[in-house]
Amino acid sequence: MANLVTGGAGFIGANIVDKLIKNGEKTIVVDNLSRGSRENLNDEAEFYEIDIRDQQVLKNVFRKHEIEYVYHQAAQADAVLAQEEPAFDAETNIVGSLNILEMCVEYDVKKVVYASSAAVYGTPTELPLQEEHLAAPESPYGVSKLTLEYYLEIYKEQYDLDYAALRYANVYGPRQFAEGEGGVIAIFITRALNGSPLIVYGDGKQTRDFIYVDDVAEANLKAMTSNTNGVYNISCGKQTSLLKIISLLEDIFDKKLKTSYEAPRSGDIKHSCLNNNKAKNQLDWVPNFNLKKGLENTVKYYKNK
Repeated sequence: MANLVTGGAGFIGANIVDKLIKNGEKTIVVDNLSRGSRENLNDEAEFYEIDIRDQQVLKNVFRKHEIEYVYHQAAQADAVLAQEEPAFDAETNIVGSLNILEMCVEYDVKKVVYASSAAVYGTPTELPLQEEHLAAPESPYGVSKLTLEYYLEIYKEQYDLDYAALRYANVYGPRQFAEGEGGVIAIFITRALNGSPLIVYGDGKQTRDFIYVDDVAEANLKAMTSNTNGVYNISCGKQTSLLKIISLLEDIFDKKLKTSYEAPRSGDIKHSCLNNNKAKNQLDWVPNFNLKKGLENTVKYYKNK
C-alpha cells in the first residue's frame, strides 16, 4: 500500500512527502517539474516525471503500485497565466485532475486530499470567510479550482470516493517560488537578500492570511486520516498587512529595507482572511507556527540557498 503525492516535487507537495516519509509511509511522487524541482525530491520517495494530463502513463503508476491515498497537489498555479491562457489552465487543473479521479475509482483509492484555494471565494462580503460563504471566483484559476471541488462531490456520491478539499490561504515558507501574488513573502525575502527594493502595490495596508507551509502539510495528513468529507479552510485566521510583513522582516534582517510603492494592481482583493474553525473541529488540526517564527525559518532557507 502506498501514498501518491501529485506535484510532490513542488513547494507544498515536497513538504507533504517529507512528512509521509518521516512517518515511515511508502510514498510515490508524480510531477512534471514545470514548477517543481528535483532538489526538492525526498530520496526515499519513488519519483515519476509525469504530466497528470497523460492518462495512459498515469495509469501505469496506479497499475504498478497499490495506491491507497492520493494527495493531489499538482496544478497550474500561476493566476496570471490562467488569465492569459484559460484553456491551458482548465486542461491541467480540470482535465488533468479528472484523470487522477478516474484512476482513483478504477484502482480503489480510499481517499483524495485536494489542494484548493481561497481564490474560489472571489471578493469577500464578510471576514473572516467561512466555508459557507458564496463561492464566486473572479479568475479562471479560481474557477478551475472550484470546478474540481464540484467533481469531488460527484465522485463521492457516485463512486463513494472519500475526499477533503483544502482551501489554502496565502501559503509561504521554504521552497516557494519567488514569484506571483501567492509568493509575496518569498519575493520580499529574495529582494531583501539581493539589496533590491521591496515593491508594494498600493499603500501596503492590504491584508492577507499567511499560513506556514509546514502547517499546510500537516493539515493534509490530518485531513487524510479524518473520517469526514468536505471543504476546509486552511489558514491562520488572522489578517496581516504587507506593511507588517515588512516590519517583521526588518526585525529579522536587523536593518531598514528599501521599499518602493507602485500603483495598486487591477483586480487585487484588498483584504482576505479565512475562518479555520471547521478544520480545527473536524480535522483536529491547528496551525503551530506563528508568523515571526515562520518568517525566520523562511529567511534562513533563502540565506542558505
